[in-house]
Amino acid sequence: MPTWKIGDVSITHVVEIELPGLSFILPDAIPENLRTIPWLKPPFVDEAWEAVACIQTLIVESQDQRILVDTCIGNDKRFRLKHWNNRSGPFLQDIASAGYPAESINTVLCTHLHADHVGWNTTLKDHRWVPTFSDAEYLFGRVEWDHFKNLDEEMANDIREQSVQPIVDADLHTLVETDHKITDEVWLEPTPGHTPGHVSVHIKSGDTQAIITGDCIHHPSQMAHPEWTCSFDHDSNQAESTRRGFLNQYADTPTLIIGTHFAAASAGHIIRDGNVFRFET
Repeated sequence: MPTWKIGDVSITHVVEIELPGLSFILPDAIPENLRTIPWLKPPFVDEAWEAVACIQTLIVESQDQRILVDTCIGNDKRFRLKHWNNRSGPFLQDIASAGYPAESINTVLCTHLHADHVGWNTTLKDHRWVPTFSDAEYLFGRVEWDHFKNLDEEMANDIREQSVQPIVDADLHTLVETDHKITDEVWLEPTPGHTPGHVSVHIKSGDTQAIITGDCIHHPSQMAHPEWTCSFDHDSNQAESTRRGFLNQYADTPTLIIGTHFAAASAGHIIRDGNVFRFET
């Protein structure tokens, strides 16, 4: 499993699944449009210029803490998306093979409460959803939870029932602010828009820094087109404003950008490219 070193901090990513195209999330990310961004190939498009993306978790080791950032889709979950519905995948074996068995995780951090970021919060045992990481503290954003707990939509209800409420009922969750510090080297950075309380994760150790994006950027093509919004954005205008601010802040700096949904080469640097940006791995 690929691992990056940021000073004394290690970041390991484990992929749950690759996504079959991306236009169901980013309507503008179709081959006709992606062909106008030649630096995407490779590795962010395939031979047919379909966007390549993934669902993955990032495990951060800092100051004796093992922090699992986003828990992917999970097994046995009910979803309308056929590639996500009633999965039976080896995620827990995969993170254990990477050196991180479930019982070794100290903290579970959800950048936001969408289905593909909270799924392995729980597992199905004896027809009940129970915490997967029973020795961990689960961090949910206070702003995010205040919005999410009252949503009365089919998908939100399913997510809450299957992946979030069992953690609350087990009293394993802590509500945190959008700038919460997890260790001296790892803290949250507010990046709202995709959801009201969406956060990215900032890592700094010594003279080196990295950012785990969450969903403020879904695919590197949004660096060339920051105006390309996601179908699941809560506030698309705010999401675009956040994305442009993020790109401007970290362009042409040594900060390593780790895209939560960036497939293959998930990490690289933002480079100014005229009035927009490109991604170099």
